[in-house]
This record gives sequence, structure tokens and C-alpha cells, in this order.
Amino acid sequence: MQTADILNSHCLSRTVLRHLTDRWTPFIVTVLADATPHRFTVIKQRIQGISPKVLTETLRSMERDGLVDRQVTASIPPKVEYQLTPLGLSVVPPIEALRLWAEEHLEEVESHRAQYDARCAASADGAS
Repeated sequence: MQTADILNSHCLSRTVLRHLTDRWTPFIVTVLADATPHRFTVIKQRIQGISPKVLTETLRSMERDGLVDRQVTASIPPKVEYQLTPLGLSVVPPIEALRLWAEEHLEEVESHRAQYDARCAASADGAS
């Protein structure tokens, strides 16, 4: 077995990282982090801006990777719930750490963005 190396273009760990850092995966993990089953509609309501199509695709990808368990209860209509697997629960701490970092450093990042945008605008004005 080859040693995992995220910097190697042929290493499968790249796809794992890509799935974990997908635009919507961290939000889904955050919703499901309480380790209880959630219905599709609840997940969609909690994550503002996600479309049903994208939520379905992301949940399927997470299920394929072993991060999410999809449970269907025979009823009319069928009841479908999603829950993090033990593997999925293992990604909660690193995603939580990234979420906290983003929330704690939001003002600093916004300040740097404003400074950068001002420098770019000044450069554009000077180039005209």
C-alpha cells in the first residue's frame, strides 16, 4: 500500500480532502454533528442557500465515502433520515475547529480584504 501524500497528484487522499472541504460538506457535518438522525427537510432548512439538488448530491457523496448513513423507514410517504457514521463523527472536531477559526477571525479577515481591495482600486486608478 502506498503511503498517503496529499501533495501527490495520484494520491486518493486528495479526493477525500476535496470531499471534506466541498462547499456544502462542512455545513452538513455541522448540522449532523449532534449524532441524531435528521430528515432531509430539516437539513435543508438549517443550511441557508443550499438547493435540494445540491443537498441530495452532497449527501450521496458523503454516504458513498462512509460519512453518512441514510435510513429509510417504510411508511407512506417513506421517512428518510440522515446521520453521521462513526467515521463521519470523526471529522466533526476538525470541521468544528475550522468553523470556530472562521468565526473568531472574521473581523480580521474582513479588514484585510478591505485593505487589499483599496490597494487594488488605487492601483487601477493609477494605471488609468
